[in-house]
Amino acid sequence: MAGGGEESIGALFSRLRTEGMDFARAELRLVRARVSGRAALVRSAAILLVAAALLAIGALIALLVGLIATLSVLIGPGWATLAVVGGTLLVAGILGALGAAALRKAFSPEAVP
Repeated sequence: MAGGGEESIGALFSRLRTEGMDFARAELRLVRARVSGRAALVRSAAILLVAAALLAIGALIALLVGLIATLSVLIGPGWATLAVVGGTLLVAGILGALGAAALRKAFSPEAVP
């Protein structure tokens, strides 16, 4: 029989279960708080990166228009447009091929985990 200050084994297991569940709930709340805090930081960073990318694209467009305007004096507007668009597509094709090769390498069986 249990003495005056001792708990039975059933009561100890019940208390262990209750305290374990309380601990798990507290850990879950802590993880949720960390994730929501990080999500807010990531959201702010993503907004800034998208704004920077949009401004960079605008600057690239302005540069290409200026290049067409400059070349149109030398070779005419049609040929200047064709030259700038062709050069831009060539650069885009090279970058795309490099990116595709990098993805193939990243997903190959020999890739480092």
